Amino acid sequence: MGSKERIIRQKEETRCKILTAAMEISRAEGWQALSMRKIADKIEYTAPIIYEYFENKDALMVALTRMGHQKLSCLMKEKSKGLITPEEKIMAMWRAYWDFAFQDKEFYQLMYGVEVNCCQFDNNGVDFELPAELIWDVIEEFPGMKGKSEDEICKIYYTYWSVVHGLISINLVREGAILDQINSDVFNNAINAISNSIK
Repeated sequence: MGSKERIIRQKEETRCKILTAAMEISRAEGWQALSMRKIADKIEYTAPIIYEYFENKDALMVALTRMGHQKLSCLMKEKSKGLITPEEKIMAMWRAYWDFAFQDKEFYQLMYGVEVNCCQFDNNGVDFELPAELIWDVIEEFPGMKGKSEDEICKIYYTYWSVVHGLISINLVREGAILDQINSDVFNNAINAISNSIK
C-alpha cells in the first residue's frame, strides 16, 4: 500500500473513531451532553483535530443522521426481502422501523427530532434509498394506488408515518408508559387498517 492510500485509510479510520465516540457519548449521556471537546477527550485527540474532519457539531450530527438513515434503509430492505404482497412488505418495513427506533434509540432521536433538534441533511446525491422512499415504492404497489397522484401517495405515507412515529415518540418520551401488548395491538391494527383502505 502506497503512502497516499495509507493516509486516506488513516483519515477514514479517524473519522469513524470520531463518529463512534459521538454515538457512545450520546448513548451514555444524551445528545445534549455531546461536545467536540468530549469527543476529543474520548479518542485522546486534541479538539482542533476533530475540526479538521467536521466543521462543527452540527456537521458531525448531520453525518450521524445520514448514517442512521442508511442503517434504517438497510434494515427495512432486509426485513422485506422475499415478501410478495405489498401488505406483507409494508408491515415488515414498518416493523423494522419500529424495532430500529428502540434498538438504535439515539439514532432515531437525532433523525426524527425526538427530544433533540432534528438534523436535516442534504439528500441530493445520496448513495442509498431513504426509508421514506422505500415505503413510498411499496405504497405504489397497492392495487388501489394505481394511477394515483403523488399528493395522494404522499397522504397515505404520512398517514402510516404519523401513527407509527407518534406511537414510537410516546414510548420514547414516556418509557414504560404503555404495555407491550397495547403497543403491538395499536401498531398492527393501524398498519392493517391503512393497508386495507388502499387495497
